[in-house]
Amino acid sequence: MFLKNDDLEFNNKKDALYRISIITVCFNSERTLEHTIQSVITQDYLNIEYIVIDGGSNDGTLEIVEKYKKNIATFISEKDEGIYDAMNKGIRAATGEIIGILNSDDTFYDSSVLSKIAQAFSEADIDATISDIVFVKRDSDHKVIRKYSSKRWGPWKFAWGFMPPHPSFFVKRNELNKLGLYKTGYKIAADYELMIRYLLINRINWKYIPIITTKMNLGGASTKGIKSLITINKEIARACRENNIFSNYLMIYSKYLVKPFEFLFK
Repeated sequence: MFLKNDDLEFNNKKDALYRISIITVCFNSERTLEHTIQSVITQDYLNIEYIVIDGGSNDGTLEIVEKYKKNIATFISEKDEGIYDAMNKGIRAATGEIIGILNSDDTFYDSSVLSKIAQAFSEADIDATISDIVFVKRDSDHKVIRKYSSKRWGPWKFAWGFMPPHPSFFVKRNELNKLGLYKTGYKIAADYELMIRYLLINRINWKYIPIITTKMNLGGASTKGIKSLITINKEIARACRENNIFSNYLMIYSKYLVKPFEFLFK
């Protein structure tokens, strides 16, 4: 199923400096998708291109998309080869100058996120922004469990298993076209590998913006438990190796000595 909507309805207010394409990937997401969509369509920014890529859901996901079809520029529903394949489909369909990813169980932090992102790009000659996110507990009024900040992050930290929070990463589409998309051979950490290529290897011009962009639900692919933890760290090591960055498992796993302090600054 492919839908292209040229007659969008948004109740946004701020002047549009750029077109921002937001991509949501989903599969059997009836439990969370509506909140995700609402956090996009209530943004106070004018020029949003909203793209939803579905992996062939068989629950109520398609009914939710139908309910908000006037706000969705492009909708594709078909079997895919995983989450990163679906993200790549969304990027290829996008026409905006700036692209961001909002997962189907996450929401924007507030209604001003995209206007602040657009302002940051307009005020500086940059190719990408990174910011902060918060992790929230599902089914508990989205209580904040911890904050994940990019404030003290630098590209050298990739070798130690640290990356900026992917949901806070907004990048110009021409960089994606030039440097390549997500590698679909990864299960969890293709976003890690992509940001290594962009922020460290090719050194695109990025800037930290001191805002919270996203509320991220605990329980996603990278936070499900020990098995996911082992998989993601194997893929982090692989991403470093493929990009000729010296790292090892001792360096990567040492990050867990630091992470508990995030709970003190939520």
